Amino acid sequence: MLQSIIDRRLSGKNKSIGNRERFLRRVKDQVKEAVRRAVDGRSIRDMAQGEEVRIPKKDLNEPVFRHGDGGVREVVRPGNREYVKGDRAAKPQQGGGQGGGGQASDSGEGEDDFVFTLTREEFMDVFFEDLALPHLVRTELTEQPEWKTHRAGFVSDGSPTNLHVVRSMRGALGRRIALGLGKRRTLAELEAELPGATEPRRTALLAEIAELKRRLNAIPFLDPIDLRFRNRVRVPVPSTNAVMFCLMDVSGSMDESRKDLAKRFFILLYLFLTRHYEKVELVFIRHHTQASEVDEQNFFHATETGGTVVSSALLLMHQIQQARYPASQWNIYGAQASDGDNWHHDSSYCRDLLRDKLLPVCRYFAYVQVAEPEQNLWDEYSALSEEVGPHFAMRKACQASDIYPVFRELFRRDGRVAA
Repeated sequence: MLQSIIDRRLSGKNKSIGNRERFLRRVKDQVKEAVRRAVDGRSIRDMAQGEEVRIPKKDLNEPVFRHGDGGVREVVRPGNREYVKGDRAAKPQQGGGQGGGGQASDSGEGEDDFVFTLTREEFMDVFFEDLALPHLVRTELTEQPEWKTHRAGFVSDGSPTNLHVVRSMRGALGRRIALGLGKRRTLAELEAELPGATEPRRTALLAEIAELKRRLNAIPFLDPIDLRFRNRVRVPVPSTNAVMFCLMDVSGSMDESRKDLAKRFFILLYLFLTRHYEKVELVFIRHHTQASEVDEQNFFHATETGGTVVSSALLLMHQIQQARYPASQWNIYGAQASDGDNWHHDSSYCRDLLRDKLLPVCRYFAYVQVAEPEQNLWDEYSALSEEVGPHFAMRKACQASDIYPVFRELFRRDGRVAA
């Protein structure tokens, strides 16, 4: 379900379309801000739940131009019995009008903030708006191609549920006009001749007129040849095969807070991919001194830990890619989360692995460091980023509030269209 805000008010002569558009943009921005705050404050288990959005009552009114305080104005008030022309009326004291204010009232009337709840689907629509896998391209057709149905005009035979009533009635009307055109022209000529005809001729004309009317009435209102049915055909479409490698550091230097940040990032990535792409496979890799491919449950919930050898995860990713995901048939992506703590000699090896083996086959590789200090792995990756270009990106996320903006920055839509 696509989340949207629809303004159904009629445009009055004194309304500004520009003001209305700004009003709608402001409300949408408030919805996005509510989603961002929700993500920052939620636990990992509640990441994909709905959210309550509150819009202050001061923001519910459409902005309009009004006369400011001060100045001299001449106003005609109907029913006035106290003033005559030329009198000066005192300005009412502040708060003396009938409008709403912030003070207590004994009238029992007021206006609350506008509160509504986003469903899980609407929440996720706002959450992942304008995101996409960068540089995604169409790959060659697989042995079992995908099929998509397309409209293919109309046919004269089909299921009653596909009957197009308007097309059928239009065809019936055209057929009746075409079949009766000559008869109606002859009928009009005979009826025009009838008033001045002699008695024998009049009898013959009446007989011809009756026969023409009978033949006109015999034209069926709707004939089976008039029926038109919607037609759909199945056509093969190129399949977009994509695989995302998720590499997470679970070494001893990754304390619980850092692991929580890494899990938050990968949960957002998992929700984004499974929601927007039907043909994206996920490969989960956890590593300390050794790397292993695990399932989703173990990736997010296992408690295994140890030393740190980051290259083990990159090597395993390369082996899996070579064995199961040929670069000629798959769009390959990688996402790595770590605190950057690694053996010094291994960090340079990680840079070489990325530059020589992984990045040449990857459409995009994102590295997220969940710690502030820039250690040797960050330095090596920074040097690599200057060499390889935009399909390698690296960011820091040191607290929960950083995850959402970092994720959106890494996977924002780049304007490319799948070829």
